Amino acid sequence: MTGRTVGTMRWRALDREGRDRCRLVQNDAGWMLVGHARFREREGASSIDYVIRCDPDWQTLVADLSGSWRDTPLALHVAREGTSWRVNDRLQPEAEGATDIDLGFSPATNLMPIRRLPEIGGIDACAAWLRDPGAGLSRLDQRYTRGRGNVVHYRAEQTGYETDLKVAETGFVALYPGLWEAERAL
Repeated sequence: MTGRTVGTMRWRALDREGRDRCRLVQNDAGWMLVGHARFREREGASSIDYVIRCDPDWQTLVADLSGSWRDTPLALHVAREGTSWRVNDRLQPEAEGATDIDLGFSPATNLMPIRRLPEIGGIDACAAWLRDPGAGLSRLDQRYTRGRGNVVHYRAEQTGYETDLKVAETGFVALYPGLWEAERAL
């Protein structure tokens, strides 16, 4: 893998036992997120390695996930083809029109829409939401609005969830209230 590391982040889960770490890499084709999530829930332990490739404008191109999800082997190749998405070559019509991937188990993927945010104001983003790696993708319409002091207000339409995210200089979420907290940013 060639490229220049722009930043790294390590998080600890606040709602369960778990950790996630991610490295942001810039290369000739755009951007890559290389991460490792480890956590335990009632349903079992998960150990997921992920690589997400984005174009220079922070739009997801492909995501590869491997490891285990709740003690079950996991190997997913997620690809965006125009406005369509596929998981292991199976069309995902519920995610039609999305430009980002949202890994429901990690705070890393909030980075892409946050990096597209203007200095003042907000953006609407549509994500192909991988809420459960054992299931397919669904659509998640999101709104990100930049506030003062490295705060970004986040709202997810389909779930009604909203919160204020604390954001690090790299664009990684440093505090996702009740879910994730940065242990270390480099």
